[in-house]
Amino acid sequence: MRPTDLAREHGVSTQAVRNYEQAGCLPPAARTPSGYRVYTEVHAAALRAFLGLVPAYGHATAVQIMNAVHDDRLDDALALVDAGHVQLVRDRETLDAVRGAVHHLTEGPGRPGVRSIGALARRLRVTPATLRKWEQAGILDPGRDPATGYRLYRADDVRDAELAHLLRRGGYPLAHIATVVRQVRTAGGAGSLARALDDWRRRLTGQGLATLRAAARLGDYLSLVGAQHPSLDQPEDHVAHLAERGQQQDGH
Repeated sequence: MRPTDLAREHGVSTQAVRNYEQAGCLPPAARTPSGYRVYTEVHAAALRAFLGLVPAYGHATAVQIMNAVHDDRLDDALALVDAGHVQLVRDRETLDAVRGAVHHLTEGPGRPGVRSIGALARRLRVTPATLRKWEQAGILDPGRDPATGYRLYRADDVRDAELAHLLRRGGYPLAHIATVVRQVRTAGGAGSLARALDDWRRRLTGQGLATLRAAARLGDYLSLVGAQHPSLDQPEDHVAHLAERGQQQDGH
């Protein structure tokens, strides 16, 4: 195949194909005596796998996965895939938790307790600098200890931080999150948040389906190159499982 053939099949530019090869997402292409690249079905399968991984795990992680495969580090590649699944589970759990927070917002007081900036940062798995940035954006408005001047996050502050954390993971800019938080602090303002949560749920569903399609394409590619790279022969049961999951999804 010529670069144009590979690019046309996937709706990308020939320069993009060359960039993907240079980044390690495709195996190195052979060259004609005149220096032109020559691609094969192996390269086409690699490109399908990479483009399938991008919507499932993000561009940077997709690059890391393909590089690990081409460096004969299959365990590292699968660890990245597993980490993506773990994060998806955490996002779903966070979504459920915030839906519960919305209920408490309208039905009664938040959970008791006062937290320091460090404790709240650990709870959300963010840095204290992130919480200070959210405060500067108008998302959080913690009180202060009159004796020390340290920030004190009460139940409502924790709730607002949880909402901000979820919406931030959903890709919303800080200005939008600040608007949503202000609205849910007022009577009847929870509707805006409910719409945002519904949108994020749809994104998670789409990402979950993308992981199934990515598994099929990656499994196909690993099966194809397994004969050429003996180190990839060992986990054939896992590869077959990945491919089977994706093929079942495609069949439905």
